[in-house]
Amino acid sequence: MIAAHNISLAFGKQKLFEDVNVKFFGANCYGVIGANGAGKSTFLRILSGEIEPNTGHIEIEPGKRLAMLKQNHHEFDEVSVLHTVLKGHERLFEVMMEKDAIYAKADFSDADGMRASELEEEFAEMDGWNAESDAAALISGLGIPEAKHDALVKDLNGSEKVRVLLAQAIFGNPDILVLDEPTNDLDLHTISWLEDFLLDFKNTVIVVSHDRHFLDTVCTHIADIDYGKVSQFTGNYTFWYESSQLALRQQANQNKKAEARKKELQEFVARFSANASKSKQATSRKKLLEKINVDDIKPSTRRYPGIIFQQTREAGNDILKIEGLHYSSESEKLISDLNVTVEKGDKIAFISRNSLATTSLFQILMGEKKAEKGSFTYGQTITTGYLPSNNDEYFTGKKELLDWLRDYAPDGMDDTDVRGFLGKMLFSGDDIKKKTNVLSGGEKVRCMLSRIMIAGANLLIVDEPTNHLDLESIQAFNNALISFPGTVLFSSHDHTFTHTVATRIVEITPNGCVDKMMSYDDYIESEKIQEQVDELYG
Repeated sequence: MIAAHNISLAFGKQKLFEDVNVKFFGANCYGVIGANGAGKSTFLRILSGEIEPNTGHIEIEPGKRLAMLKQNHHEFDEVSVLHTVLKGHERLFEVMMEKDAIYAKADFSDADGMRASELEEEFAEMDGWNAESDAAALISGLGIPEAKHDALVKDLNGSEKVRVLLAQAIFGNPDILVLDEPTNDLDLHTISWLEDFLLDFKNTVIVVSHDRHFLDTVCTHIADIDYGKVSQFTGNYTFWYESSQLALRQQANQNKKAEARKKELQEFVARFSANASKSKQATSRKKLLEKINVDDIKPSTRRYPGIIFQQTREAGNDILKIEGLHYSSESEKLISDLNVTVEKGDKIAFISRNSLATTSLFQILMGEKKAEKGSFTYGQTITTGYLPSNNDEYFTGKKELLDWLRDYAPDGMDDTDVRGFLGKMLFSGDDIKKKTNVLSGGEKVRCMLSRIMIAGANLLIVDEPTNHLDLESIQAFNNALISFPGTVLFSSHDHTFTHTVATRIVEITPNGCVDKMMSYDDYIESEKIQEQVDELYG
């Protein structure tokens, strides 16, 4: 059990938390949600002891161990991969190092023998003899080959570093596991592995994530940060979202009697409980939902951006043809003999185990990189709207947002209309006077979305769009792409986003591609297709 008692925290005049009282306990997984800037990561750091609150304290049940996923990817650069993971159990690693140092002494004394005996006893109690093999199995399960286990962390790529830090947090079966955006930089296969691990994990998990499929799969409860408070709700993210939206609609309908509102909520809970039988956590989640008191279901105060993509001109039948495309980075082959004919209305998810492949393809299509071989041709009626995975180059100046967006507006559009596009993306009042060089990652993406909307393109090319967005913006963006009447090419590590938007899957490997007209879930669940993909990856 871990509990927050009367926690308050302010940075200057900005109050993040005020008198927060909340407990996390048992074999439950709590998904911590909240709008950008609500303090999700800060709250996790308070729980882990990294940040001291202004008032209040954190209580951890005596004898229980907390582990947290580290966000500093360079902290262990000079440490081997295996030792970095072993450091996840601090006391175990200390015992190992002290024990090894004693045995390495040339002048081994009786006192050394006594101390070594004490350490051996403590080591055995912590199952230390299996520690290295358990750590190695964990690292391998996260997709890092055995040949790299003795390498220094600095010699790994970004994705591999994240996996090592994740293994470090998980190692040694902590009683309380705190994870801040654990799916960032992980491919879909590794995310699935992590989901399965957490479903089998018998202790308390507290996690911040923008991945709705991940939250739906692993969470038994939602902890919502809003207005400086933390409120807990039973169920996963989708249950919280749909129930809070239903409560919001009921609040707006003042004419509906209380009895009718309660019956509607009860029917919703019963329906959702029945559907829970399909989930990986079927039995436990169904039992939890059946115990819900409908009086606990409250409307959400969240604001959702108004993302609507409209085509200024409908595209003709010729959209895009890619023929024999090849591309390699300095160190590896990424795209080989890619042939894709994009049809009108396609919504294609380009996926790869190496995200550099999909990003490079989109950069080639947008003229930012040159292919080594092959060609691509757009239809004459095509206009493109592009959202890159890295948009920093669009925000190098110090313009106010209104001036920035005006540069991308069609000729003749007045400031009222330009301001309206910013308003749809939740920039209102003095927000439009913000300078482009001080925007957060999420604000930059929302600006880029307003830029795409104002252009009225009929072909959208979108690379990892959910990075930096909060759950509300992701939900709105997701719905907008589903409703868009034009053509979409995109990549995303967000399972729900990919499954609900894509009508076609193209997987890029270093040795060719697999192109299937089907949903994402059908694609990954087909053993025949996955065998074909594995062969191409070699």
